[in-house]
Amino acid sequence: MMEFLVVVFGAVIGSFLNVCIHRFPLEKSVIYPGSHCPECEQPVRWFDNIPLLSYVFLRGKCRQCSLRIPLRYFFVEAACALIWFSFLQRHGFTPAFVGGSVLFTLLLAVTVTDLETGLIPDAFTFTGVLCGLGWAALEPARFGQAASGGGIERSLLGLAAGSGILWLTGWLGTRVFRKESMGLGDVKLMAFLGAFLGIKKIVLVFLMAPFFALPVALYARLAKKSETIPFGPYLAAAGALLFLYGEPIIRLLGWTF
Repeated sequence: MMEFLVVVFGAVIGSFLNVCIHRFPLEKSVIYPGSHCPECEQPVRWFDNIPLLSYVFLRGKCRQCSLRIPLRYFFVEAACALIWFSFLQRHGFTPAFVGGSVLFTLLLAVTVTDLETGLIPDAFTFTGVLCGLGWAALEPARFGQAASGGGIERSLLGLAAGSGILWLTGWLGTRVFRKESMGLGDVKLMAFLGAFLGIKKIVLVFLMAPFFALPVALYARLAKKSETIPFGPYLAAAGALLFLYGEPIIRLLGWTF
């Protein structure tokens, strides 16, 4: 029963996330107006707004005007349901379950929004920072600390290190190449990840993300003649990997600082 409720909750979170992904880059309210079709502007009725099921029953189209609904809406709802279910299976109903689910949900939102628009809304990253600090207080052991205060201190160090490293990299790149080389959205994303991961893991995120991005950057450069790609998804992928497997990787590297 608990698993079913968590899956439903995750899908509902995914449905709201779709609204945020669409409206945050446009600087629109996610509260008002309610869900509506962007083509015919008719409100979406409650029975057409049931996560996952409505997309299937409507065959991915608006009931009124038959406008095609992007598959992304179904994907985000399904991915959120899977995220929350997976962390429940992994950790049970604990702070680790909540922390991991929230982190991966926000990283999903950041990834999809950055891929679609090239933007990382502050609402996602600032929420991530606050949740990361709160999680550090609840789970200080994940930061190698016994008390909440120590966890928050390590979280703040990770926040400062993550944003500082990427900001400095962007500043140096701008000075050398005479054009913006790193967006502030990526800097804020690193602050968010640092708050969840701490200083050791956020340094690894900084080192690993370019390797994730390299094949895509080469393809974009050679096939599409594009010099830029959104970097947020690769920071998010590295952050997710380090959250799950950071400790074994750090032990393998023999890091002691």
